[in-house]
Amino acid sequence: MDSVSFSHIWAMRIWFVVLAVSIMFFHLIPLDTTPPRWAPPDFLIAFAFAWSTRRPDFVPALSIAGVLLLADLLFQRPPGLMALFVVLGCEYLKNRASGLGETSFVAEWFAVSYVILIITLLYRLSLAVTLVDRPPLAMHLLQMALTIGVYPLVAMLTQTAMGVRRLSPGDADAMGAR
Repeated sequence: MDSVSFSHIWAMRIWFVVLAVSIMFFHLIPLDTTPPRWAPPDFLIAFAFAWSTRRPDFVPALSIAGVLLLADLLFQRPPGLMALFVVLGCEYLKNRASGLGETSFVAEWFAVSYVILIITLLYRLSLAVTLVDRPPLAMHLLQMALTIGVYPLVAMLTQTAMGVRRLSPGDADAMGAR
């Protein structure tokens, strides 16, 4: 039984990296050559947060950091800045995951919304302090609002289609958790 859970955990870790690279690939496909007027939701952050709140053992900090560093490089953002904030947000949500498991989805959504808001504000502040050109504030706020709005759909998709469910108390005991 232990080897099955170990292989399942590693399969889900690989599945997260494949999912993240797929999101980046579809984000980079040039479907339109005109500059966009709106910012789409950040599905990479939404999936990272959904997996971190539901199964923290599936997304170690190193894989999140590596995937988001690659995203920073591909999306031409300051290297490591968004990766740092998302890793810190994921670790915060992982620490709260045990408390979120006993509450409703609304509490989870509120916690994720709070982390997305803080990440957006810190990212804008960091860009302003380092005098890096940044997109209009309305674009960042729209992306933040859309990411928060799409989170329930991402959480439902991760639970139903991908099988990333919260640990039940019996599962946590079997894995050696407190």
